[in-house]
Amino acid sequence: MTTLITGATGFVGSAVARVLAGRGHRIRLMARSGADLSNTEGLDAEHVTGDLTRPETFDAALRGCRYLVHVAADYRLWVPDPGRMMTANVTGTRLLMLAARRAGVERIVYCSSVAALGLVGDGSIADEETPVDPKKIVGVYKQSKYRAEQEVLRLVREAALPAVIVNPSTPVGPRDIKPTPTGRMIADAANGKMPAFVDTGLNIVHVDDVAIGHALALERGAVGRKYILGGEDMSLRDLFALVSDIAQRTPPRISLDQRVLWPLAIGAETAARVFGIDPVVTREMLSMSKKKMYFSSARARAELGYSPRPAREAVEDAVGWFRAHGMVA
Repeated sequence: MTTLITGATGFVGSAVARVLAGRGHRIRLMARSGADLSNTEGLDAEHVTGDLTRPETFDAALRGCRYLVHVAADYRLWVPDPGRMMTANVTGTRLLMLAARRAGVERIVYCSSVAALGLVGDGSIADEETPVDPKKIVGVYKQSKYRAEQEVLRLVREAALPAVIVNPSTPVGPRDIKPTPTGRMIADAANGKMPAFVDTGLNIVHVDDVAIGHALALERGAVGRKYILGGEDMSLRDLFALVSDIAQRTPPRISLDQRVLWPLAIGAETAARVFGIDPVVTREMLSMSKKKMYFSSARARAELGYSPRPAREAVEDAVGWFRAHGMVA
């Protein structure tokens, strides 16, 4: 049974590839030309070239595949060209799903995100059925993931697409090579370079548990159903305290109001456009931080047998991997 995994050179995708290989899948990994393949070292896998912005590559990648696990996405919290992100995440996902339908793929797992879900935001816990107001979705990335998820659901209804959707929360752990925005925060805190924080909250989950959740969704998930793959709700204060404890650093103690950081965000975005660097903080980040992103994985636990480990183990593995790769002193 050949399984195509998109995004398998990345953080979540490489974890999914390892889990599926361990469960007996013959895996085919789709990656862009020139992609860093270090995360797939040691995997017995077939490699094919493909790109979400090049739909002409999809048919060859899917030929002969029984399953598709679509993890690839443009995941950045700031982009100078929002249209490119929309093309990759929304149009690319829709065309890949249609290609999978033509190829006769038996079952699909689409990796969405909690970014596509409704959010209570006041510290209450959201789930798969929390209402979404599309007009209030903050940020291009979150908008793209919401629209892509809606495209998949529409194809399930209208084209009998055999897709199951998973919504990871905030994965942390090993092989975060870029790193992700959350991984960068953890590395900075572990290096003692996080002097202050804003009062917000995240749901922290080990990346390998997210990967296991993908496998469980492929094996047991209901077509057209969404499953949150989360872990432990934590305030940003508690997360940084945990990172500091693991890395033996002094935790940040200054809590800043988002409004204080607004001028800094504007300046950081301006510098990013001029010098082509990633901004340390953006207005979208500050807007998102106004709501605590807490989520329940009760459905995945009950229907898939999903059982994530404590957040401390995820953070320990993340800090250990960053340290082993020279990103944490």
